[in-house]
Amino acid sequence: MRDTLANALKEALKAKDTRRTSTVRLIQTAIKDRDIANRGVGKDPVSDDEIMQVLMKMIKQRDESAKIYAENGRPELAAGELEEIDIIKTFMPEQLSEDKMRELCASVINETGAQGLRDMGKCMNTLKERYPGQMDFAKASGVVKEMLK
Repeated sequence: MRDTLANALKEALKAKDTRRTSTVRLIQTAIKDRDIANRGVGKDPVSDDEIMQVLMKMIKQRDESAKIYAENGRPELAAGELEEIDIIKTFMPEQLSEDKMRELCASVINETGAQGLRDMGKCMNTLKERYPGQMDFAKASGVVKEMLK
């Protein structure tokens, strides 16, 4: 994953694509920050799964910022945030469809033997382990909650 990001940065620099260059640098900085935090507590550098979590967090932050900008009459800033989301998504695996997500949630519920809402955390942890970066866990959480009621 780190090599992919390094190559993307080189290509963006060659193409003089300033938005892509700055976004890839932001991604690399976020990963480096996580590496430093891990080193402080004696852990290894971040894995590809953790990089996916960083990317998901960055997308969520930009989505929230875009909404705030749009609400406050700053469409040009909202558009910039949405462009960054599109760039970040190019480094992530393809997102699962709504139907596939529902199917996977149902199979995890059956597999873990979840009986009610108290087992929701167990189901969500399993989904996060198996499908990092492939589904919106906020939506998945709603689906699991609905199925466990």
